[in-house]
Amino acid sequence: MPNRLSFETSPYLLQHADNPVAWWPWCDEAFVEAQQADKPIFLSIGYSACHWCHVMEHESFENPEIATLLNENFISIKVDREERPDIDQIYMQAVVALTGHGGWPLSAFLTPDQKFFFGGTYWPPQPKFGMPSFSHVLERVLDAFRNRRQLIEEQSSQISRMLAEQWSHGSDSEVGDDWNFGQATITKAVIQLQKSYDHDFGGFGAAPKFPHPMDLNLLIRSLDYADVTRGIGSPSISTMLDGTLINMANGGIFDHLGFGFARYSVDARWLVPHFEKMLYDNAQLATVYMEAYNATQNSQYRQVAEKALHYLATEMLDQSGGFHSAEDADSEGEEGRFYVWSKAEIVNALGDGDADLFCSFYGVTDSGNFEGRNILHVSSSVEEFASRNQISVEELCKRLEAARQVLFKIRKQRVHPSKDDKILVSWNALAIDAFAIAARRLGRTDYLQIAKNTARFIREHLVDNDGRLLHTWRFGKAKIRAFLDDYSFFANALVSLYEADFDRTWIEWAADLCDTMIERFAAEDGGFYYTSDDHENLIIRSREMQDTSMPSGYSMAAYALIRLGRLCGRLDWIDRGEKAIRLARRLIDQAPMSAGQLLLAIDLATRENRQFVLLYDETAADAPSLIQRVGGSIRFGDTFLAFAKSELQDPGRFKEIVGGKKIVDGKSTLYVCQNYACQAPVIGSDAIANVLPI
Repeated sequence: MPNRLSFETSPYLLQHADNPVAWWPWCDEAFVEAQQADKPIFLSIGYSACHWCHVMEHESFENPEIATLLNENFISIKVDREERPDIDQIYMQAVVALTGHGGWPLSAFLTPDQKFFFGGTYWPPQPKFGMPSFSHVLERVLDAFRNRRQLIEEQSSQISRMLAEQWSHGSDSEVGDDWNFGQATITKAVIQLQKSYDHDFGGFGAAPKFPHPMDLNLLIRSLDYADVTRGIGSPSISTMLDGTLINMANGGIFDHLGFGFARYSVDARWLVPHFEKMLYDNAQLATVYMEAYNATQNSQYRQVAEKALHYLATEMLDQSGGFHSAEDADSEGEEGRFYVWSKAEIVNALGDGDADLFCSFYGVTDSGNFEGRNILHVSSSVEEFASRNQISVEELCKRLEAARQVLFKIRKQRVHPSKDDKILVSWNALAIDAFAIAARRLGRTDYLQIAKNTARFIREHLVDNDGRLLHTWRFGKAKIRAFLDDYSFFANALVSLYEADFDRTWIEWAADLCDTMIERFAAEDGGFYYTSDDHENLIIRSREMQDTSMPSGYSMAAYALIRLGRLCGRLDWIDRGEKAIRLARRLIDQAPMSAGQLLLAIDLATRENRQFVLLYDETAADAPSLIQRVGGSIRFGDTFLAFAKSELQDPGRFKEIVGGKKIVDGKSTLYVCQNYACQAPVIGSDAIANVLPI
């Protein structure tokens, strides 16, 4: 029986192309084979940077006896969750519903018509950790499928109905007209974050610790409001931000040599990471730290943001202009081997004097803190360490940076973890957003160029002949119709890109994406499905509102529609975004920490809405600088459009905002409007400059 994965483009699937298991990719032919042979389907879902996926591969999928058991009795299908998140959503929810927990590798057993009846995550080849062996699981599943078929069919139908009900969120009758969202909703969420805040090490909840970028962004936005407290001892918003952001940046979850964040920390201290690095984590955290810097002017936040962006630009950026997806946790067969050090290695590389300083600052010891070796981490600020060691801050930073460069060069000679170099629209959109925001906040033209190049790459390589987005690209081949998060993330990123360079081409494209999103993904009740109306038919058309390590496509759709609706004067888009939020009322009320992006959408929707429209003569020498000065001065929640005199006759999508406005006396003219009612125009560059910042 052949293994059919060698023709795929996914790095994860190609990792399994030499397994003795007769893997199929997800395809119609596999299901026809299952129906004709009347065999159950074993569906294995994972991703290339997943440590336990590698473990199960080596232990079970490379095992000839287990492969024979699978090949003779099952149709085995391998899926990359990043390439097919639609499939992963459905069967992950099924496993969670059955077992109470999920994760990767995801192991699901399906009937020949794709209905789930049993599953779990990792199973070892021999019984251990209180788990049965994988072979035993296979034998029990096979026995049930052959001898208790009616029970299997009933259970699979019941689970399918439950999932369908779970994703039939909301209706007008359930939502009602009496529920209003606002600051009270956000306050409730902040109180939940206060309750789960770790006073010792920052972050929320117990180990393992995840960064929670949406929740951190919500706290940053909430700094604009009166601080929320709940009784004596409740941490302030500033305390939660500082405690989390500083501890993450100092911990082992951050790579102090090559920069960038690992996916999460296995302990509460942020010390021991799960070493894989994901594009989406680093893009989101770069944005979090940059926005925290913008709100607080804490220079450490800026430095961390720039380091995360440096990692993305130097390690994850493909020469084509797109960003790769992930770097593995393992190298040389060991998790974290690439990143950890013995003290002797550092002393040999740096010499005694600089090694002593470096080891003291980064907590390096003879015994180590991770399986006899050391994960670099920081336990005190540069200022505190310099004072304690009677050295100037400048000298300390100079010596630490010189040592970092030496060790980084040595580390580059090690066997590097494998890289998943496929390019995904949704994750690349998060990177565009991060670089565009940093370009705007810091005036970095290099960041802006990276964001523009990535957007152009998507336009050139990931748009089909009908103007529709495709989800993934690798080795010159784009495929799979894009999902809701591809459209919503990218529409939002294009608005950020526009706010960095004020090229309305980006807004026009974002508006087209929103049109397609509404046409192809909108549900009858006003919400959004994850897949388009012409997508491959799966057993359920999912509608996931809940955030994971990234915003849900649904929550970002609501956010992007409100953001773009304000910019274009499209009240119908704003209404759609707000309706989508109201449909998620149950999630927001019951699990606000799983609805961070929806809460950010609420924050945007309830902020004062001011529009700034600058009309200018394109022949004026100061026009470009004036556009940048006005656009750069507006606050979050405001919108800004600049129109040249020659464009006023046909403002296109912006007629609701620009229509009827004129250049006065041939001079640059600024209109300041509140909810589309405008004040008297400000006329002339000098007068406009005098009212800035606005």
